[in-house]
Amino acid sequence: MLKRLKVSRFKAWRCLEMRFGKVTGLFGENSSGKSSVLQLLLLLKQTKNATDRGLVLDFGGPNELVNLGKYQDIVHQRDMESDIAWALDWELQDSLRISDPMGGRNDVLMQGKSLQIRARIGLKGADLSAKRLLYRFADTDFSIDRNEKSSSDFKLISEGMNELRFIRNQGRGWALPGPVKTHLFPDQARTYYQNTSFLSRFEAAYEGLMDGMFYLGPLREHPQREYRWSGASPADVGPRGERSVDAILAATGRNERMNLAPGKNKMSFQEMIAHWLREMRLIKSFGIEEIAPGSSLYQARVQKDNGGPETMLTDVGFGVSQVLPVIVLLYYVPEGSIVLLEQPEIHLHPSVQSGLADVMLAVAKRRRVQIIVESHSEHLLRRFQRRAAEGEVPSSDLMLYFVSNNDGEAKLEGLKLSEWGEIENWPDHFFGDEMGEIAAIGKASLKRRIDSK
Repeated sequence: MLKRLKVSRFKAWRCLEMRFGKVTGLFGENSSGKSSVLQLLLLLKQTKNATDRGLVLDFGGPNELVNLGKYQDIVHQRDMESDIAWALDWELQDSLRISDPMGGRNDVLMQGKSLQIRARIGLKGADLSAKRLLYRFADTDFSIDRNEKSSSDFKLISEGMNELRFIRNQGRGWALPGPVKTHLFPDQARTYYQNTSFLSRFEAAYEGLMDGMFYLGPLREHPQREYRWSGASPADVGPRGERSVDAILAATGRNERMNLAPGKNKMSFQEMIAHWLREMRLIKSFGIEEIAPGSSLYQARVQKDNGGPETMLTDVGFGVSQVLPVIVLLYYVPEGSIVLLEQPEIHLHPSVQSGLADVMLAVAKRRRVQIIVESHSEHLLRRFQRRAAEGEVPSSDLMLYFVSNNDGEAKLEGLKLSEWGEIENWPDHFFGDEMGEIAAIGKASLKRRIDSK
């Protein structure tokens, strides 16, 4: 579970520090910097997945998670002299225990469930370079940083509460290269030093964090009249929801069953999807069926009203196909995952947007899935507030933010949510000037009535 993010000099953010809850909501103006938070996390995931170890950051291209151009396009105010730095704190699902790498002690030398990574990148001449990498664990920092005596050499440093210190092998002092990508120590760190094997545990934990992060973008694929499924199990539903039906069929094939709430009967995967679509008053029934045995061709069929005919997904309102990937993703990913949702409310009726908030809260509570949502939806926010007011969700589980932008610089304001669901520091023009609009309508109506007499 992500706990905290600190960023400097990334896109619109000169400086950003935010904490995450079980559900984290980013609201605010267009082009304010909300999406940049998701983009940074996706950039890190994309870089971790890159097969080219020579890349510092994988800026991406068409059909990738993000396509961010070049360094000059992501550094704050295009200041090529500046470095971009970030720190990411997260909680491990299981406690990490590290023994003495020299074998001198049999007991556990370090243990804990909290881990932090810090990284700094920037240009070195015309080339992008990883300038620093640090992992903080058990109140101790393990880092690789530039050697002040050399412009190209790096050094390993261990500082903090733990007594472990790096020991370099005897012999010629070969230069130590810098970090690989933004999260790996170079191979030479393990060959030049006697007691660095444990560093791979930190790297593996970080890669596990990235592997457990899933994304659904704002633009989703149109529904199809038929779907071909070969029996594969996708990792997720795809950034446009294009693998949603594959995911449903894969989960159905595994006969997965889950509880909506304690004391309730377990539902199959398709029953759970149908339940939420009914709760949002979109359909009465939902199912995916093979057109003919052995054809590998399937149709998604729904019943819109009680007693009405079954029809295909393509023949009902667009909202069903837009909300379906969101529900599928939230129930398909493994427990303990992190889901990034960008404007999930697009094309959805206000009541459906509110229902989507209930899905998020239920999944965060029952499946321990952490959700980070970037949205313009007032209805999403109001439902979060209502459930906090009703005591259905502790206000401490919700971290809500308003993002504004002044002359190209983003600003983050944490919304103070009371235990009664009230936002104590409602920003000006949060969702437009609602009271101003109501007053203007009344004033214009009164004027027209007077003029008509």
